[in-house]
Order: sequence, then structure tokens, then C-alpha cells
Amino acid sequence: MKSFILSAFIAFIFITPAFAQSGKDAALRSRIEELSKPVKGIVGVSILNTETGDTLSYNGKARLVLHSVMKFPIALTVMHLVDSGVYTLSQVMHIPKRDLVKDTHSPMRDKYPKGVDLPLSEIVKYMVAESDNNACDFLLKTIGGTKTVQDYMLHIGIKGIAIRASEADMASMWELQYTNWCKPVEMTTLLDRFYRGKILAKSTTDTLYKIMTETTTGPNRLKGLLPSGTVVAHKTGTSPTNAEGLSPATNDVGIITLPNGKHLVISVFVCNSTNDEATREGVISKIAKAAFDYYGK
Repeated sequence: MKSFILSAFIAFIFITPAFAQSGKDAALRSRIEELSKPVKGIVGVSILNTETGDTLSYNGKARLVLHSVMKFPIALTVMHLVDSGVYTLSQVMHIPKRDLVKDTHSPMRDKYPKGVDLPLSEIVKYMVAESDNNACDFLLKTIGGTKTVQDYMLHIGIKGIAIRASEADMASMWELQYTNWCKPVEMTTLLDRFYRGKILAKSTTDTLYKIMTETTTGPNRLKGLLPSGTVVAHKTGTSPTNAEGLSPATNDVGIITLPNGKHLVISVFVCNSTNDEATREGVISKIAKAAFDYYGK
């Protein structure tokens, strides 16, 4: 099954056009292509300048593995339910010890190993800013599972993002991580609509945006080469690496505030790579810096 999934995945990539945008960004297109060459795998990039509408896509319509980037659509779904009156951000929820699974990334479990009562806002912050897997699966269980998230994505017109497996599901079987995928252009569209207040109410938009600016994971990715103090609201995704050295996902997506006051929405995915982590993250940081320099003039 694993070989079938990988074969189908790679075949899809090869039938997808590498670039899609106007000709005026030829220099940046060439730079991204050059920066992607060291990757033994697939690089997918989607960029949008929110104020000018300029776009650039490199493998932007390929189906690439999400991993913890999925926590952004999950957070949007939770915030939508807050807007709808189902929950409040101040609502205290009980997280029992049984939901604090061992052998997974969970700062929340490390701090509260016996269980804890926390406001919803803090659980969302653990999930997004610290990419806490237990917080993620607790929220998924609370809202009705991945189907609730998938249905909400479709409801708001996002068809190029698939969320089928929880963090626990992905940890249980290697192949299941491939069922959570997105097209980079769709993730960029989702981020842009979120930032412009087209999805959530202003209060929940502001809350989630602030949480994303406080993300602690992936400091060497989108933010890695940007000037100190650059505001980046982002969400990372990182897969495990198997015995053959294959890493299905090293990702970072977000919104960068440029020196000229404009905002750059960018999604960079490095998938099915056999490079080491420094190389994978370096490609993301170099692409982000190239886009920052190009659009920040």
C-alpha cells in the first residue's frame, strides 16, 4: 500500500505544471527554481501579495502532505464555532489525563501530565503556536472529528485541502499521513481570506492571527533569514523521517509583513525529501527571503 501511495503521489506531481503566474515575475520564478534544485523531493510554493494581488506558484497545484499545517484549518473551524455561539474562547474545558498521550509532541502534556482545565483560547494556542498534538486531537474530538473540519473547508469554498486523519491516526500508520494533503495555492487562498477578514469575525481573526505570530516552531523556516523583528504569522508542519531517510513533510505557511507595509502570504512545502533537516529548512528560508526581497521593495 505504501508503494502505491508514493507512486500515485509522485505521478500526480509530474503531470502538474511547475509554474503558474504572469511573466513579470520571471526573475523570482527563476530564483525559486534554482533554490529548489538541491531538494531530493518535491518543493511546492504559492505566493500572494495581498495588497497588489500579484501571485506566483511553483508546483502550486500539487497535492502535498500537510502534517501539522492542518492545525490552521482546524483552528479556523474552532474559531468559526466560537463565532457561531457554540463555544466561547473563555470557556473552560477539561482535558483528562487519558487524552495526554505519551510519545508525541505535547508541551501541554509536559506541563500538565495529570490533566488540566484550560480555557479554549489557551488550548488553541497550544495547538497552533506550539503545534501540540494532544491539544489538536482533543479539539478534533470536541468538535466532532476531521469530518467537521473537512465540511467547513468545503462550506467556505476550499476544495484543495483534505483532512482525514488525526495526529494519533498518522502516528499509528505511516501511510495515513498522505491522506492529509493540500494544494499550496489553496492554502495561500485560505490564509489570504483569513487575513482579510473574509472567514471569521474580527475578534476571532485578531485572536488567531496573534497566536500565529507567537508560533515557536520552525524558527529556521519562513523566519530563518528575514530581518529581526519581521512579523510573521505562520504554521509549520513536520513529518517523522523513516529508516530510509524519507521525510514526507517539512512545511511552513504564513503571512509576512513587508518593510513597505504590504503583506505577503506564502506557503512552502518540501515533500518526500531525503535531504537532511538543515537542507529542507534552508530551502524554505531562502525562498521566503527571495520573496521578501522581491516584494518588499
